[in-house]
Amino acid sequence: MNHTKNARRLAAALTVPVLLLTAAACGSGDGKSSDAKVTVKGKFGEKPEISVPKDAKPADKLVVKTLTEGSGEKAEKGSFVRLDFAGQTMKDNKPLGGTWTPQEQEGATPGAPRRQLVQQLGQPSQEMPAKVLDAVIGQKAGSRIEVEGTAKALIGDQLNPQAGVKPEDGLVWVIDVVGAQKVDAKSEAKGDQAKPEEGMPEVKYVSQKAAEITIPKDTKPPTDLKEQVLIKGTGPEIKAGDGLIAQYTGVKWEDGKKFDSSWDHAGATAFQIGTGSVVQGWDKGLVGKHVGDRVELVIPPKLGYEGQAQSGLDKNTLVFVVDIVGKV
Repeated sequence: MNHTKNARRLAAALTVPVLLLTAAACGSGDGKSSDAKVTVKGKFGEKPEISVPKDAKPADKLVVKTLTEGSGEKAEKGSFVRLDFAGQTMKDNKPLGGTWTPQEQEGATPGAPRRQLVQQLGQPSQEMPAKVLDAVIGQKAGSRIEVEGTAKALIGDQLNPQAGVKPEDGLVWVIDVVGAQKVDAKSEAKGDQAKPEEGMPEVKYVSQKAAEITIPKDTKPPTDLKEQVLIKGTGPEIKAGDGLIAQYTGVKWEDGKKFDSSWDHAGATAFQIGTGSVVQGWDKGLVGKHVGDRVELVIPPKLGYEGQAQSGLDKNTLVFVVDIVGKV
């Protein structure tokens, strides 16, 4: 499994990049049809078995077929989704990544849920071509769809010439829409904020801006995870495997300097929680919390980026203020 950093330093997400791409492709599908050449066995929620006739010729445009229609929330552009998927070439069944193959999950506890793709529709993905991901728009949670076409139709000019796939070669993905949730990018936790417990940094929250976090003077950083719920929400519980939708601000204990905040980007963002897809301090500190909570976490290096020198944060104790604004 290839380890790649999320565009935001927080995630350090362990993903399977689409090696077919030279960069994140953009754009929407070219069209829809029901004359797909592929046979898919298996129900929604089960690993699909994909077979292609030897003489099958891929469509020269993006083809989408709904194999199972769900009844959950409809995925729209901008929605956060949680997906299972499997992709392969049509000619030689070469895998193109997916979520069904058991993999070593660094940082995950034994028996943790499988990693799935948690993604905001309309934003670039490191795991799936943009046109393929866009096929999820308009689908309901609980749906299984099949997407096929030539590499030229699905990837276009972003096709990596080193991938060994020609523009005329056929590609196919089977995608399960496990969940979908639309959340306002400016959402934040609401309510009276508790005072910091002894030894915890002080948090001044300014609406729609990165939180101001003050590290206690003359205090050594803790060697174990510290957490405090500053605002108690009333929403559903966050469980391992959920896509956590959040606002966050992170600073370094050592100098109090901010290194990242969702407010400095596009606002609310999402990560799968409890599967080793983010730093262990998040997995340990946020599973079991609730939508609507504002949580302060103090994360020692061993539960943060220790051993990941490229992060620039491998020796730092990290302080996060996280507003849980939804889940998918």
